[in-house]
Amino acid sequence: MTVAEQLSALSAILAQRSIHSLFQPIMRLSEQRVFGHEALSRGPSNSPLHAPLNLFTIARQAGRLTELEAACRESACRRFSEQQLQGQLFLNVSPESLLEPDYPSGQTLKLLEQVGLAPSRVVIELTEHTPTDDFQLLSNALHHYRDMGFSIALDDLGAGYSSLRLWSELRPEYVKIDRHFIDGIHRDPLKREFVGSILQIARASKAQVIAEGIELAEELAVLVEMGVDLVQGYLLGRPQALGVRESRPLLALMNVPQAEQPTVRLNATIGQLLELFGRHRHLEVLEVVDADGRACGMIHRDALPVVPASSRVNPLPQIEHKAQDLW
Repeated sequence: MTVAEQLSALSAILAQRSIHSLFQPIMRLSEQRVFGHEALSRGPSNSPLHAPLNLFTIARQAGRLTELEAACRESACRRFSEQQLQGQLFLNVSPESLLEPDYPSGQTLKLLEQVGLAPSRVVIELTEHTPTDDFQLLSNALHHYRDMGFSIALDDLGAGYSSLRLWSELRPEYVKIDRHFIDGIHRDPLKREFVGSILQIARASKAQVIAEGIELAEELAVLVEMGVDLVQGYLLGRPQALGVRESRPLLALMNVPQAEQPTVRLNATIGQLLELFGRHRHLEVLEVVDADGRACGMIHRDALPVVPASSRVNPLPQIEHKAQDLW
């Protein structure tokens, strides 16, 4: 298909608003429920621009990316509202659209009012496919969204041109780890180290981590053990025209067994905690239970004192602090 034909197809899609919105679920494991959906866009099924890569590439080349993204947001918000889906709606927005001088300010808020969605339920997911140089202008644009009640997510952390600096500058509420670091994580210690570092930074910046691109039960099991709570991927649900409702238990939807998580009692010593974290090297959080087995708190790995390795061969009777002193 020639470039001219692709441009003609793009014009027809925009004129007719023939965008197809799909929804991929994001799950919160700790609560066994659907946390929200990411909206994904496709061209008409009979169009050469059906695939998103072709659709967005030609729109960028034609200088119509902002127009296309606005059409995608409109379709996603209307379909999400019509289906009465629960939780958060993640909308993809490129930095270049936000930084465009003629970017239509206020249109998304007006659209939400029309379809009956509160801004607090919408997450602006920043997708980075080209270098971003003007961090201050981008920060100002996103603060404008925050002031209206939206949350911010940084997509594909670790894959973009400047994603770590974006995280530092923008302080998003959510960060999505690029699927490269999730693919085969159960076989790759270096990927586990990377994800572990991201979890530590996220705790410091009060951001929630979303692991995306999960396709294998083994990958999910490692992420659960590491303390990742928000997950997304084909294993949990593919992009579909109809979003996932709360009609089925999460574990049945996932069709995988829940990973058994170790717990500690309130009277556990620091030595016992160190020994347990040592056996589960990728675990970031331990659940504390009372005498009846009821959850009553959490202990993070980095809350424990640093103890020389020579002292960890056996339990540490000299350390008498209990679990309740730490959480």
